[in-house]
Amino acid sequence: MMSTNLNLLVFLLCIVVIFSAGCAEQPDAISSPPADRESKIPADAVKVTPQTDPNPPESLSTDYKDPEPVTGDINTAGAEDSPFVLPDGNTLYVFFTPDVRVPVEKQIVDGVTGIWVSKKVKGVWQKPERVVLQDSGKVSGDGCEFVLGNTMWFCSVREGYSGIHWFTADLVGGSWTNWKNADFNPEYKVGELHIFNNELYYHSDRAGGKGGLDIWVLKKANGNCQQPQNVAAVNTLGDEGWPALSPDGSELWISKDYSVWRSKKANGEWTAPEKMFSPLAGEASIDRQGNVYFVHHFFKDDKMVEADIYFAARNTT
Repeated sequence: MMSTNLNLLVFLLCIVVIFSAGCAEQPDAISSPPADRESKIPADAVKVTPQTDPNPPESLSTDYKDPEPVTGDINTAGAEDSPFVLPDGNTLYVFFTPDVRVPVEKQIVDGVTGIWVSKKVKGVWQKPERVVLQDSGKVSGDGCEFVLGNTMWFCSVREGYSGIHWFTADLVGGSWTNWKNADFNPEYKVGELHIFNNELYYHSDRAGGKGGLDIWVLKKANGNCQQPQNVAAVNTLGDEGWPALSPDGSELWISKDYSVWRSKKANGEWTAPEKMFSPLAGEASIDRQGNVYFVHHFFKDDKMVEADIYFAARNTT
């Protein structure tokens, strides 16, 4: 999947190091105020719609209606990816980059690639605003956002650091600030994550799994993290990643085989996952009503041309 997060950030690291050393042309670093994201979308970009999409995602479960693009001002002819919705369903974070054809090492310096947030007002998603997580004039590549209360976890490559690192930021007066390093034990190899109570779910290719990316869980007891446990019920020899829990903790959603899958907890244990939305669907996020947001990628001639955030409403009857 596209997922411009940890895997993409590996490639972005090189460009950050180069610019930090002052050995290349100065990039369009984060400005104050941030640039308008739509101004960076190329003129020849064509917006794909459900009517022109050759591979529209469908619901494979009677629990959900067929998914549709989120309404309002979120989706563009650029790429919206990696959605994260707050439990009340009224705040949606997304990753955005204006042109998927641009090499990833150039996306980081376009001034708009990064995390954005939209608020729902009277049922309509408003124009997203940039989530600034770096000092003005400095370069960073931020993604993998997860928000719990007034804290955001995000992964980043940025000036002053070597490699990819986890950071946190605090929501103060409506703005994210006080970003600071929040790395985990490197032996855990923590990929994209979701926290529920005292459990941290994440994907990783660390040793001891079933193969490829697996879902792992870190549990905290007496204030200390225990050794990671493989969530064996949802893992296979292939890749399982991008975990997301429902707000009540009863469902674990994952991405695999270019589809969104759901595992339910029964008697305290996770069950084998069921395919829920396909094709070209991934990175689910669930609100308190059980509605699901995910990214859908559009392809033409086996090349990705853009990505949008989709919404699937839970059936109530």
